[in-house]
Amino acid sequence: MTSRGVVLGAGGVLGAAWTIGALAALREHDGLDPREADVLVGTSAGSVLASFLGCGIGVDVLLDHQRGIVSEDAPDISYDPDAEGARPPLPRPGIGSPRGVLQTALRPWKVTPMGALSAVLPQGRGSLEPIGRLVDAVCPAGAWAGHPQTWIVTMDYDSGRRVVFGRDGAPHAGLHVAVQASCAIPGWYTPVRIGDRRYVDGGACSPTSLDLLAGLELDEVVVLAPTTSLDYDAPATFAGRLERRFRRLATKRLLGELKKVSSTGTRVTLLGPGAEDLAAIGANLMDPSRREHVLDTSLRTTRAVLQAPSLAA
Repeated sequence: MTSRGVVLGAGGVLGAAWTIGALAALREHDGLDPREADVLVGTSAGSVLASFLGCGIGVDVLLDHQRGIVSEDAPDISYDPDAEGARPPLPRPGIGSPRGVLQTALRPWKVTPMGALSAVLPQGRGSLEPIGRLVDAVCPAGAWAGHPQTWIVTMDYDSGRRVVFGRDGAPHAGLHVAVQASCAIPGWYTPVRIGDRRYVDGGACSPTSLDLLAGLELDEVVVLAPTTSLDYDAPATFAGRLERRFRRLATKRLLGELKKVSSTGTRVTLLGPGAEDLAAIGANLMDPSRREHVLDTSLRTTRAVLQAPSLAA
């Protein structure tokens, strides 16, 4: 039997929509059911989807919910991103994590550039309680996913260290709290306290944390990375060009992690948005008005990519 890992990267509201479209296309193409993976890794928006899959929610249900279809026999995981809008609330004044800034100054090689930036940004005020309630709908409060190898990636706000909840040796946390922490975009949402530490979005450490699977001797890893791309558009706006610049940096890191994992003999299949997807996404991954268009575009473009020559590394 093929051993497999599924990695779902960061990406906000639109990244989640793109990922669900890609998962649906993968299911159609080769029958992939991510719930059957040996390991599920989720970061930020990907952590929400990984938690659903780890609790037994199938891709069909995720796709239906994106389209506003709620079955009577399925958990209600409906989320209204329009309630929060595409812009963050005004953050608190001052540096978000003075300790994080100090750690960066003392040991800069231990902190990613995004981790360093996260410490400097002011602390966000946004609430992640709606995300917590979504996870509570599929997992009892305080419990973990039924799939024991559901890994939720966060960053310790004051040290810049990556912390993977659900993995052996990680601090104890309920699934809903770990997912909230993984989604806590610095400067947008309030950091999530677990025990005596504060945690923020794991995307500050890596867009996917694919490298966590190096050395596990898996036969295959499927990576869906909505904040990376190998095929770009040419946005006309400054915001769009800036987003693509950050996207190129994220892609560079991901390709380094891919090389690390594939060098151990694991076959890696990488999917990310192409030029047409990027045009649908625009410059703001948190813009809910584009969600359905991004979903439909992802379904179509991912089908086309999967029918092309091999993607495996």
